[in-house]
Amino acid sequence: HVHLEESGGGLVQAGDSLRLSCLASERTIDENTMGWFRQAPGREREFVATISWSGGTKHYADSVMGRFTISRDNAKNTVWLQMNNLNTDDTANYYCAARFGPPTPNLSDYRWWGRGTQVTVSP
Repeated sequence: HVHLEESGGGLVQAGDSLRLSCLASERTIDENTMGWFRQAPGREREFVATISWSGGTKHYADSVMGRFTISRDNAKNTVWLQMNNLNTDDTANYYCAARFGPPTPNLSDYRWWGRGTQVTVSP
């Protein structure tokens, strides 16, 4: 079992930046693809970004391409999501997730999930 804990969320203004962190409980993170997803009130959870176990493959949702960057350090059991030029549409609860296998944007493919960290972007 992999326990994931997100941190780094908060209240910011449009145009600001935030960096989210996801700390895994075990070293098995280095065997897993990691992903970030988000869920806004009244909306379904959606894909944001994913990164392969080696960090060599990354995919992003169109809505965050060029603004968000996913990265990882397996030695630190940590995955990050750097979010730049935030806008009000980015307001959501952000979740970290892990899976065995290649990167995928499909929520159902991820086995382990954190509880999320709230990001609120004001105009």
